[in-house]
Amino acid sequence: MAIISSKKQSPQPERPDKNIFLASESKSSYKTKKSKSKTETDEIEALLEAEATAEDKNNSNNEEKIRPQKLAEYIGQKDLKEVLNIAISAAKSRKEPLDHLLLYGPPGLGKTTMSLILAAEMEVNCKITTAPAIEKPRDIVGLLVGLQKGDVLFIDEIHRLSKMTEEILYPAMEDFRLDITVGQGKTAKTRSIPLKPFTLVGATTRVGSLTSPLRDRFGIIQRLRFYEVDELSLIILRAAKLLNTAITEDGAEEVARRSRGTPRIANRLLRRVRDYSEVKKLTPVNAEVASEALELFNVDPLGLDWTDRNLLRTMIENYNGGPAGLETMAAATGEDAQTIEEVYEPYLMQIGFMQRTPRGRVVTSAAWRHLGFTPPDEQLSLKL
Repeated sequence: MAIISSKKQSPQPERPDKNIFLASESKSSYKTKKSKSKTETDEIEALLEAEATAEDKNNSNNEEKIRPQKLAEYIGQKDLKEVLNIAISAAKSRKEPLDHLLLYGPPGLGKTTMSLILAAEMEVNCKITTAPAIEKPRDIVGLLVGLQKGDVLFIDEIHRLSKMTEEILYPAMEDFRLDITVGQGKTAKTRSIPLKPFTLVGATTRVGSLTSPLRDRFGIIQRLRFYEVDELSLIILRAAKLLNTAITEDGAEEVARRSRGTPRIANRLLRRVRDYSEVKKLTPVNAEVASEALELFNVDPLGLDWTDRNLLRTMIENYNGGPAGLETMAAATGEDAQTIEEVYEPYLMQIGFMQRTPRGRVVTSAAWRHLGFTPPDEQLSLKL
């Protein structure tokens, strides 16, 4: 079971096994090496440890700094921030844990970051896990028993919890207790274990897949929306400063336009642009440099990658823009049908390049023009 704690831990670099290099040596050679001065050996190990620690520390610090630590540092999601600000202030004034919170929306919009911010604002610890990692009832029992008063338990992809785990969560969320059955048959007894009050933060990309009893036990249910270009530009400027990357405002805006309204994608593209500018020695990163770098990685001005364009182009060239069924599109492009439906279609529909109809998927006129084709309606009007 994968569990991540919000407590900072010092990196522990792996030390090389001092016995590995002895495998191919004779016993006499082994005795000679074993008699080496202890001071010299300690110096070598200290040198290796210092180098590894410095490198790991820099990488860890960069990753942690990119995530905002306070609600005031969180960019975007204005409505959500206002709701959470009120909830945090009310909980602090009553000296009670924050109410259970359910966050839903597309991936990459900051659900995990928000859970860490809530724990920081409430000055408590945060334990992070995923629903698929909670395989058995004892897994969730161990997590709940280990929570201190007010702690935040974040469960990602909470819609994938097993039925038995959900049943254990019901009394834990409502009454802060665990109902455990001890024994079997006639000797079976039910015992209740009290829990310290805690806050459960659930995240899901499929809120409709949650059962009603579980969904209704959350006191706050909020949706995360896609980000605007100006919000993503601020996120990129902040991340670039933390990554020691010089970037202009128009360069940040160019990266933001190609980020599909998602901070996770924006940060990923920023790193690729940073690599390109460092290798080509083009600093600071302006709009032209950012455009060249992202074109190299097949990300066009609207954020479409090679697979997106191939999907649209195949429908236009082979099926005259549709309608075409999902399985037909999967067979024609070599992509998995579920991948097309869950990964590529949502953004294409969001920007108005694809529509779902009862007969199948249809490519819109905007997509035809974006790929350099003439839409059928315009062709017909020219002939007339």
